[in-house]
Amino acid sequence: MQISFAALELPTSGAIAFLVEKDKPLAGLAAEADSKTGGALSKAIASSRFSGGAGQTLDVVAPSGLDADRVLFVGVGEAGKLTQQEWIETGAAVCASLLGSGSAEATIVADASGADALALAEGALLRSYRFDKYRTKEPESKKPTLKAIKIAGATSDAASAFAARKAVIDGVFFTRDLVSEPANILYPASFAERIRELTDLGVEVEVLGEAEMTKLGMGALLGVGQGSERESQLAIMVWNGGPKGEAPISFVGKGVTFDTGGISLKPGEGMEQMKWDMGGAGTVVGLMKALAGRKAKVNVVAIVGLVENMPSGNAQRPGDVVTSMSGQTIEILNTDAEGRLVLADALWYCQDRFKPKFMIDLATLTGAIIITLGHEHAGIFTDDDTLAKQLEAAGGTTGDKVWRLPLHKNYDKLIDCPIADMKNIGGRAAGSITAAQFLRRFTNDVPWCHIDIAGTVWSEKDLPLSEKGGTGYGVRLLDRFVADNYEG
Repeated sequence: MQISFAALELPTSGAIAFLVEKDKPLAGLAAEADSKTGGALSKAIASSRFSGGAGQTLDVVAPSGLDADRVLFVGVGEAGKLTQQEWIETGAAVCASLLGSGSAEATIVADASGADALALAEGALLRSYRFDKYRTKEPESKKPTLKAIKIAGATSDAASAFAARKAVIDGVFFTRDLVSEPANILYPASFAERIRELTDLGVEVEVLGEAEMTKLGMGALLGVGQGSERESQLAIMVWNGGPKGEAPISFVGKGVTFDTGGISLKPGEGMEQMKWDMGGAGTVVGLMKALAGRKAKVNVVAIVGLVENMPSGNAQRPGDVVTSMSGQTIEILNTDAEGRLVLADALWYCQDRFKPKFMIDLATLTGAIIITLGHEHAGIFTDDDTLAKQLEAAGGTTGDKVWRLPLHKNYDKLIDCPIADMKNIGGRAAGSITAAQFLRRFTNDVPWCHIDIAGTVWSEKDLPLSEKGGTGYGVRLLDRFVADNYEG
């Protein structure tokens, strides 16, 4: 989708989107257009149920008098009270309504009270994403027609100001691409190759294979992937945008490129969705693309553990005991609780090598988080009140919402084990919390937060900013978190 900005004037081609306040007559350029059509636009509104309420749309074929294809009325409620995120969702609503309309271009007339041209553009671009690379026989009638969106009413510096937002959206799209790829295309080694693309933006990338991880003693991570013919990988990304020598902030991602559950095999129904069990790693990689793309003034380290969890004669068994890089031993009671094993070694490696200010890990870790929070919020777990508040604020700004859940020594006791230092599951009760308690044991007391994104990384329905499929959740959240709190 091509996004551009222009002065405030009535368009002479394509589709025109007017922003209409609730229960108010047409104003500004919308009133001018209505006059040109002899009142046909206001008559169309009067004969419909459109009132200008937030989220309402009305699509009208352009009446005589307008040199345009169609007119889209978009309700904004009380425009002066809209937040930036609500303006973003308004831009997305325009794009969603016009994508398959037949129009090739559209202009959003941003003359409503307080209209945020950059936010409208951001929303329109976010909603334009479509993963269709494997649809070889899709009929033309189902393909999007809209190719360009212009925001009329922007300031003269809007295009340059939008560049940083465009870089973040590129990161979101990269995450959506990764999460959407099938597991025969995206596996540990090919994922690592996609990560190497970030070197073009100045990110330093290093990839460890199984030989290197064996020398480091990463028995927890390696145990997960030992049943697969695909070699496990650990990818390290470094962005040095801050002061030289300043300790970095860090992000760690679970990258299980396909999760069968291993010997503790998952039910067959719905297993195809487990291609997105690498969503945590996908978000971390997309975040690094966003930060590097906009030249963020901060030092960042990101680490993703890339494995495939498969059943085979060489697969890890329930009852096995593995030794993690930290030296702590783990009894494997369920091979489907594998993501925490990957993160255990990745977190330990991160703090041991890079001595970061803090670590934030992201993972599609537990089905229990979906039972708890549904698909509206990701769950966050931390002992650090500052990190929690900063993430909650960033979630409120971006719409990537988070909800803090507890950690406590009594939950931690649930993963104690009679034959090893711990077991990898704590039972059905508080499953998301005991998973977080498990991870906490590998942080070596470095400030840390775990974000369980199992309910937010993928959607089975269209959302305001994305169509059904990969959401790109977390990239905008963490970019805002970094920008607001850690850039010089």
